Amino acid sequence: MKKILPFLLMAFVGLFAYSCDNNDDVTPVNTVDYDTYSVAYDIAPSFTKVSDNLYRYTDDFNNPLVESDVVLIYMQNGTDGGSPVWKLLPYTYYVGNANNDSVDYLFDFSKFAITININSTPTLSLTANPTYYQGKKFRVVVVPAKTGTSKNAAAAVDYADYNSVIKYYHIDESKIKTK
Repeated sequence: MKKILPFLLMAFVGLFAYSCDNNDDVTPVNTVDYDTYSVAYDIAPSFTKVSDNLYRYTDDFNNPLVESDVVLIYMQNGTDGGSPVWKLLPYTYYVGNANNDSVDYLFDFSKFAITININSTPTLSLTANPTYYQGKKFRVVVVPAKTGTSKNAAAAVDYADYNSVIKYYHIDESKIKTK
């Protein structure tokens, strides 16, 4: 029995030494979020007048967002060779007049809806200048927020660059519909 006891003691200590190995912390684990998919759709909203300097559009989602989703909204700001040019909101357009007026395109979102606000400086009436809110086209892009938490993911996508977002989140532009 005395000869077996040292072997049992060594086996017992070896078991604890092996179970305390912490090499799994060294290699980052890449996970894929399978419950949230990136989606995009276009809207051509009819804005409602709040005041001469503020117009608003609100749109409910068909299904509430997952808590970890983020909404990006881009405004079409012209074309380049027939392809639309998208500008990430918030966006300020400077009119270039003597009053140095500007028009702000802003948005906010909840898990149930988005709201787009267009407001101008006090000396510029949006009611008298409907081109700043009529005929505008916007693209709503819903992406999972978890992908932006690591340093590598944050460096991989430039949210101000629409094409970078579409590529990173594998959004097929041919499937984007107008709501």
